[in-house]
Amino acid sequence: MAFKVLGDSRDDSDIWVVDANEHTLTSISRIDEIYRRGYKAGKEPSRTTRVKSRKDIKREYKERKKPAGVFQVKNTANGKVLLGSSLDLEGPLNRHKFMLTTHIHQNATLQKEWNEYGPEKFVFEILEVVKVKDDPNFNLSDELTLLEQIWLEKLQPFGERGYNTDSNIRQV
Repeated sequence: MAFKVLGDSRDDSDIWVVDANEHTLTSISRIDEIYRRGYKAGKEPSRTTRVKSRKDIKREYKERKKPAGVFQVKNTANGKVLLGSSLDLEGPLNRHKFMLTTHIHQNATLQKEWNEYGPEKFVFEILEVVKVKDDPNFNLSDELTLLEQIWLEKLQPFGERGYNTDSNIRQV
């Protein structure tokens, strides 16, 4: 059975050891104990292996590049879509899913149909991600605006075809 060592605990005193299915096996308070027990892929770990602290993991998460682009929430029962865009795609997709699940979505028609058809009839899809260029004149916001216009024209998610009420689809 394979094991791996995860980051430190909040106070940086413990190190968590988990199996391949991410089940916590044990918490070890000293790095020497990990080596003595032989964790890390079932082999004796190298003493030069650095375990990432919780602080390092958080910093890496915050510094990661967030994809910007256009997404849709599609009702597969009737083909209607809610088209949206964002400079950080993960946030709005999670927000829409959460708001629909908790029955507090601001779009009454979408919420009504979510309740009527059920969550299994809806898909959350990223339609296109902005391709970042190494050009000094590159503007992410302008590129996203261009993608918005293309997808609005292509899908026309208004009235009987969708849940959008206007062409302003950018979300924070």
